[in-house]
Amino acid sequence: MIPAIFGCSGPELTADERAFFREADPAGYILFGRNCDSPEQLRALTDDLRSLHGRDRLLISIDQEGGRVARLRPPHWSAYPAGEAFDRLYDVAPASAIEAARVSAKAMALELSAMGVTVDYHPPLDVRQAGAHDVIGDRSLGADPIQVAAIGRAILDGLAAGGVTGCVKHMPGHGRSMVDTHKEMPTVHASAAELEHDIAPFRALKSALIGMTGHLKFPVWDADNPATLSETIIRDIIRGEIGFDGLLLTDDIDMEALEGSIPERSARAHAAGCDIVLNCWAKPDHMQGICEALPAMTDVTTARLDRALEGTRVADSIPAEQAELLAKRDALLALSGEVVSA
Repeated sequence: MIPAIFGCSGPELTADERAFFREADPAGYILFGRNCDSPEQLRALTDDLRSLHGRDRLLISIDQEGGRVARLRPPHWSAYPAGEAFDRLYDVAPASAIEAARVSAKAMALELSAMGVTVDYHPPLDVRQAGAHDVIGDRSLGADPIQVAAIGRAILDGLAAGGVTGCVKHMPGHGRSMVDTHKEMPTVHASAAELEHDIAPFRALKSALIGMTGHLKFPVWDADNPATLSETIIRDIIRGEIGFDGLLLTDDIDMEALEGSIPERSARAHAAGCDIVLNCWAKPDHMQGICEALPAMTDVTTARLDRALEGTRVADSIPAEQAELLAKRDALLALSGEVVSA
């Protein structure tokens, strides 16, 4: 098995993709809007992906946070608010915010499970910082690390209850970024003491089954390499100070924050300690190059992957409970004046 997650080009697999994926045997797949036309089509696609491999459980993943980061949207799928909605409710009623986040995440997972999705790249544990770039912005669960951890835990629990594994991101913290990592490399000039604020939610949720790195430089820890490519940050901060022992993924290896060819970046990230490289754009030459650049998956990574998928399930349909959960969420969010648009 290749320690990479690949994207698909469209709403159904091409003959070339089917042949390549069967031979390459990647760790899993990621879905985007280009892959999601309707519930029936999406489930057919995920069933097709599962048919390529003999594994009982397959990592089929998506970025479904809510708000502006949602690959599945109305009218075919339910609406979900950005993290800021739970942040605002926490100011009014903390326990209600935690419950709203939990039931929203469970409703989301029930929908994803019926689509054949087993992993959601959610929640972001990036602590919001005043004046930072809005690449995180309203996606954040708050500016207080304790609050972010509490809401984040509720989201992980809700997703798990619905049969989907969540992923905490972006280690060791993206909240201070002054630029968008999709376009350029941020450098965070903060002291180790200041960065304790950023890593606190990740430390609180260190038992999460999957985590994702961020493409940011932290000179206090490593003057030369961003977290994704830094053996020092992965070993000493993510695995050490934070204590995370789950499956560690890169953020999209194609982002313009990183330099070098896609295979070169992938090899560096894997050598630095990332378990799996995430490559989103379904470009055949990039995927082939990654396969040539990476070794076979290690036993340690295989064990982490198996553990991450152990509680996942693919449902036959969306249960009636999902509508009840959404109604409960909306009633709780209304306490702070929040209205979730359909």
